[in-house]
Amino acid sequence: MSAPTSPARRLRSLLKGRGALRSLGAHDVFSALIAQDAGFDMIFLGGFGASASLLGLPDLNLLTLDEMAGAVRRMAGRLSVPLVADGDTGHGGVHNVARTVAEFERAGAAGVILEDQVSPKRCGHFAGKDVIAAEEMVVKLRAAVGARTDPDFVIIARTDAREGKGLAEAVRRVNLYRRAGADVAFIEAPHGADEIEKIPKQVKGPLLVNMLTGGRTQNVPARDLERWGYKIIVYPVESLMIAATAMRRLARAILDDGSVDRVRGEMIRFDELKKVLGLEEPQTKGAARGHR
Repeated sequence: MSAPTSPARRLRSLLKGRGALRSLGAHDVFSALIAQDAGFDMIFLGGFGASASLLGLPDLNLLTLDEMAGAVRRMAGRLSVPLVADGDTGHGGVHNVARTVAEFERAGAAGVILEDQVSPKRCGHFAGKDVIAAEEMVVKLRAAVGARTDPDFVIIARTDAREGKGLAEAVRRVNLYRRAGADVAFIEAPHGADEIEKIPKQVKGPLLVNMLTGGRTQNVPARDLERWGYKIIVYPVESLMIAATAMRRLARAILDDGSVDRVRGEMIRFDELKKVLGLEEPQTKGAARGHR
């Protein structure tokens, strides 16, 4: 019997395939299962969603490494598709970056996003961001590459330089980061569709783009992003937004009507809910690790 393929190897295979990968940001294990059940080939766990879900607080670098690694472990343990997780700034200096990579890999992630913001970082679509020197980020990325035990583990280098230093500097940085060993480049919060279209012409290698609804970046249809050359398209906080909308409608119905009849048609059936949660799966050792 051949050894099971690692999540990182599966992600590498997807990156080598044709077309772009669409990934939904899941804020907890349940939303990740829903996304997987819908057909997504890759799930993203961002700091914004994790902070909102675990702490009920905004993405202001409040999550510790242990808290984020725990969220990765719980989510990866129930998925059969690869999970890419947000490593923020690596939770500190060079040694912290190495530990972040090791912890995420051990927790079951297929890849990690590391960014060049100063610490404490902020959500990439908040005002008031600043970045470290590009040369310092290069050292951190080399440490990240050296820390992984699985050579297929994917390292995504993000820069937040666009807001304060302009697009040209952001492009220079991610090209530098790719040469330092990053597998995928990510320029956070470009301004307008023209910049989004321009980036793949100036950056070598696979690119990730963030389509945060209502954020700094204009939303562009996935078909255009794929045509322009993006490999990973992430919708990072939309699961939170739609969940908040649905919860508000449910709360209003119960408070106003004393009944859920108003929103009954919007609910997943109880039988479907049990199926998503794996009630029919064999309750044997390892069943909690999903369908691997």
